[in-house]
Amino acid sequence: MKPEMLLIGGATERMLSKMNAVFQVHMLSEIEDFDAWASAHAEKITAVATNGHDGVKPEIMAALPNLKIISCYGVGYDAIDTGVCVARGIIATHTPGVLNADVANLAVLLMLASSRCLIRDDLWVRSGNWAKNGNAPLTRSIENKKVGILGLGRIGAEIARKLEVFGCDISYHTRTQKEVAYTYYDDLETMASDVDYLIAITPGGPATHKLINREVMNALGSEGTLINVARGSVVDEQELVLALQEGRLGFAGLDVFEHEPNAPEALFEMENVVLTPHTASATIETRQAMGDLTVENLISFFENGTVISPVPECADLASIA
Repeated sequence: MKPEMLLIGGATERMLSKMNAVFQVHMLSEIEDFDAWASAHAEKITAVATNGHDGVKPEIMAALPNLKIISCYGVGYDAIDTGVCVARGIIATHTPGVLNADVANLAVLLMLASSRCLIRDDLWVRSGNWAKNGNAPLTRSIENKKVGILGLGRIGAEIARKLEVFGCDISYHTRTQKEVAYTYYDDLETMASDVDYLIAITPGGPATHKLINREVMNALGSEGTLINVARGSVVDEQELVLALQEGRLGFAGLDVFEHEPNAPEALFEMENVVLTPHTASATIETRQAMGDLTVENLISFFENGTVISPVPECADLASIA
């Protein structure tokens, strides 16, 4: 008999093919009455595959008494209660490493697009403004600018490495100082006051909720740029809109929002803002690698009791492949 698993959210055909070969897959999207389904199947479910957005709702986790592993498609896992996982001995995994390069690439892209007014200048050509009114206004360079990174994990370090090519002066804020050559700030507001660009690439969750607040945005200032490729919850979104409207913050490049897929409509007409729909890891190559790792964690666990990439909170529960 194949072990039974619950799939929350979507999966690619490649992922489904691999899952179906090993597991009996129940898809939450096809379950009309969860309580009725749970009464018939919940005790048999030993695995869940999900994603960083959907996670596992508390009522679903509570309904699965024999759950052993949750495999998350994504590096962020704040929608999974790891405290409950540890208490129940459930191993949670995620997909770090394989998306570092492309998330870092989008952070740099948002810096360049906001600094060089890419959206405005594209419209300048398409609207005929260039032919009618001449050259577009000058933009700003990112060369040799001061960049502060909120969160210097794997992706933050990759962003810093890529920005070295532009001669950027890199600083960072994390809970603890790291052994790196970049300047460390133990206070986020102070760092924001000293840099031209502030890049958020820190995990979501209660510890970072609205960490970038009114005071931090005011410190970044009317010539400063905020780039967010972390989680929408990291930024106080209402204050962000006000700061941009009032000119207390100069520019923003945003890939994530507080209430996705909804973004504040007030941002839509702002020329000093670049918006992307949570696509930092959304390349064919990276999403395939994420999907493969999601499935490989599940298969490895059931074949030999090991996982490849447990979340830090569950590392003591897991045997690492």
